[in-house]
Amino acid sequence: MSRLDPVRRPGEFVFAVAGAPVPAEATVREDEGLTVVVPRERADELGLQYEFVAAWITLRLHSELEAVGLTAAFSRALADAGIGCNVLAGLHRDHLLMPADRADEAIDVLRTVRW
Repeated sequence: MSRLDPVRRPGEFVFAVAGAPVPAEATVREDEGLTVVVPRERADELGLQYEFVAAWITLRLHSELEAVGLTAAFSRALADAGIGCNVLAGLHRDHLLMPADRADEAIDVLRTVRW
């Protein structure tokens, strides 16, 4: 079994809809438009509207794209603590965006999860 080894990226991040491509940390094209995840400061500079201010936590455990149960393991632990999160899966790592004011607590919870 391995530890998730969570680490917080500096800063705060937001989800916003962009009318045109903008430099973003992550993007998702949806029927409603282009969703971008950007640093809060960039969103403010660009005048993008947002509601959710998130901390970005990366799980430094290498996870295979076909891994079964990893998302369930950490999401259950966070749910039990009453912490919601949005998951972005990269090729090598999983990235969690959760309420910025709960980031320290989330890291403590994630450190208890074994995989």
